[in-house]
Amino acid sequence: MEETLRSLQQEAIEKVNEAQDLKALNDVRVAYLGKKGPVTEALKGMGKLSAEERPKMGALANEVRGAITETIEAKQAILEKEAVEKKLQSETIDVTLPGRPVKSGNHHPLTMIVEEIEDLFIGMGYTIAEGPEVEKDYYNFEALNLPKGHPARDMQDSFYISEETLLRTHTSPVQARTMELADGKGPIKIICPGKVYRRDTDDATHSHQFTQIEGLVVDEHIRMSDLKGTLNVFAKKMFGEDREIRLRPSFFPFTEPSVEMDISCKICGGEGCRVCKGTGWIEILGAGMVHPNVLEMAGFDSSKYSGFAFGMGPERIAMLKYGIDDIRHYYTNDTRFLKQFSEKE
Repeated sequence: MEETLRSLQQEAIEKVNEAQDLKALNDVRVAYLGKKGPVTEALKGMGKLSAEERPKMGALANEVRGAITETIEAKQAILEKEAVEKKLQSETIDVTLPGRPVKSGNHHPLTMIVEEIEDLFIGMGYTIAEGPEVEKDYYNFEALNLPKGHPARDMQDSFYISEETLLRTHTSPVQARTMELADGKGPIKIICPGKVYRRDTDDATHSHQFTQIEGLVVDEHIRMSDLKGTLNVFAKKMFGEDREIRLRPSFFPFTEPSVEMDISCKICGGEGCRVCKGTGWIEILGAGMVHPNVLEMAGFDSSKYSGFAFGMGPERIAMLKYGIDDIRHYYTNDTRFLKQFSEKE
């Protein structure tokens, strides 16, 4: 048995040295040291040995197994190192070759308009306020002088989640929340950008989801002239210094008096064309003086404080500024459309 074990040891070591890769080496390990290997089979014959020979043969068997295992591990280390070196050589990169250009994205036109408006008003001393898109009926309507059953609620066909919860139909709830947090003390000077939702049929000029930016100023001695001056600066900065503005009487439940603001048509310079429908003016936003009821509900003394508010749609502003003819272009993710704005800043 001793001769058998020594012979197996020598034979196994020769096979290990002949192995050219890790798979062949593993085959040798399984062939000689596996459950059905010759070393294991030889050990099964120890039962036939005398009590004096068994310890000696057991020690020899462990020695043979250990020698084979040690040789396999040494060979494995060599083969693994060779495999790594071979892989490194095959994956060598020539750093002197010109790199592949990486296509970078660009701002969405709506993002560009929103950021431009934010920068403009931040420069005028405003701060940015945000609020939840899933809003309470109280802040979306009641705190803005629109009690339950008010006919003006029909102007904003809403997505209700429950009787008292809905997707906000405008960003005015942010104004109501901000005034409430102010605890009746001014000044307040904010703009509120964000998404809003209304039940509407999507077409070239309407969408069930769109963006709004509203502004609010509350302080002592705020007048209509302050609102007009603010809107005039906004129009000239956004559309050009030669733009003129026009305020027309309108109605909004949360402002009194209320106005619609038009800007002189950039295309025809006020002469009248297809874009402005021959009027020379283009409607751009709604505004007005904050209704005393809204101030009182937020905890402000309307005899001491006054304010103005305005609201605009970045989609419409982007359409006018960039000549976009269909609001659906904003949401269809057509890269041909988006690439047009990669150079606009």
